[in-house]
Amino acid sequence: MFKHRYRWVVAILLFFAGMLNYLDRAALSVMAPLVKDDLGLNDAQMGMIFSSFFIGYCLFCFIGGYCADKYGPRKTYAWSAGIWSLFCGITGLVTGFVQLLVIRVLFGIGEGPMGTTTNKSIANWFPQKEVGRAVGFVNAGQPLGAALAAPIVGFVGLHFGWRISFVVIAVLGFIWVAFWLIFFRDKPENSSRTSKEEVDLIVNERPSAASEKKALEAVNNQSQTTEPKHSIFYYVLSLPVLGVAISFFCFNYIQFFFLSWLPSYLTDYQHLDIKSMSIVGILPWLGAAVGFLGGGIITDFLYKLTKNFVTARKIVIFVGLAVASICVLATAYASSVVSAVTLITVACLFGYMVPQACWSLLQYIVPSARIGSAGGFVHLLANLAGILSPGITGFLIQYGGGYQSAFILASILAAFGIISLLLFIQNKKVEQFRIQ
Repeated sequence: MFKHRYRWVVAILLFFAGMLNYLDRAALSVMAPLVKDDLGLNDAQMGMIFSSFFIGYCLFCFIGGYCADKYGPRKTYAWSAGIWSLFCGITGLVTGFVQLLVIRVLFGIGEGPMGTTTNKSIANWFPQKEVGRAVGFVNAGQPLGAALAAPIVGFVGLHFGWRISFVVIAVLGFIWVAFWLIFFRDKPENSSRTSKEEVDLIVNERPSAASEKKALEAVNNQSQTTEPKHSIFYYVLSLPVLGVAISFFCFNYIQFFFLSWLPSYLTDYQHLDIKSMSIVGILPWLGAAVGFLGGGIITDFLYKLTKNFVTARKIVIFVGLAVASICVLATAYASSVVSAVTLITVACLFGYMVPQACWSLLQYIVPSARIGSAGGFVHLLANLAGILSPGITGFLIQYGGGYQSAFILASILAAFGIISLLLFIQNKKVEQFRIQ
């Protein structure tokens, strides 16, 4: 079955990595009502704890991307997953606010390299025509992990205590690391499990292959290397890359708002018990998984239709942010749990089309030798939303206008992401940038 498609085995490994990553990350949100009671925390403190994760996470987005370029995604991912699994398990030992705060920072350090290393792996293993589907499929594991967090963590927490749930997830993480080291190599050229036909297909049609061929031709009389002639700062400070980062940031604000506060919103504001919340809380993340998969298929279809890689991605980002913005704003005024969950699910379905389009667009803009570092920089900027969103939401709930004001702010930021998309990511400028 995988004789000439071993790249999809790699995709499956990355899919489960994303699932475990978000299962780990969402576990505290699901257990928040129990953790708050056990440790005596209020909403503002929980907001700080949710945000603290992203202090370590954002820093190691960039560092992880650099490591993926320098040491390869195989080693980088193995260390990353091992560290996050370790501190996920240690979470079950905390006894107070400060300890939990510190552990979440260290936990974030472990998870930081995940997004950029995943992107580096896909850039190494997939031809351009399959990038959208690959990114969509791989990233669909993330919301599915968040969806599984509600029933799995909820069940374990209610029957064995919230501390045990973190230990169970940590064990799953270490099992994944073993499979990763056995079955993954940094490039298909290095794997004994890939056929020559598959290697040739991937090498000749990687997302950055065209621009690298142009770069090689330009310097052919001087050197036979495809090493980019510009420093990393030339790429990460360019308008197209900053445009991707801002659009990604605006999506992430909504994502981390839901990841951190959706279970509490359903229990505190919509008055569901933890058992009911564990069931209802699955729906938005199932919608998000459909969005990831559908977004990847749609972007590849639009690319085939328009013959323009940038236009295909921009359409998906525009529609995803626009629908998410409208639905999140409407949720602020939803009066029933049915209408609220429906709107949030639709927001997730369309919103989660955005990140895969951002990642694949970044692969097109930046040469492969810089994609890890550039991806790390974009991921760092985008995940600053993880520091701001949970913390701001916690203070709004505790001292401001409550959940309604939090939903309104998230909607406004999604609209801002559309503006940055239109201003900074223009087709002509992207093409000019690629050949310089």
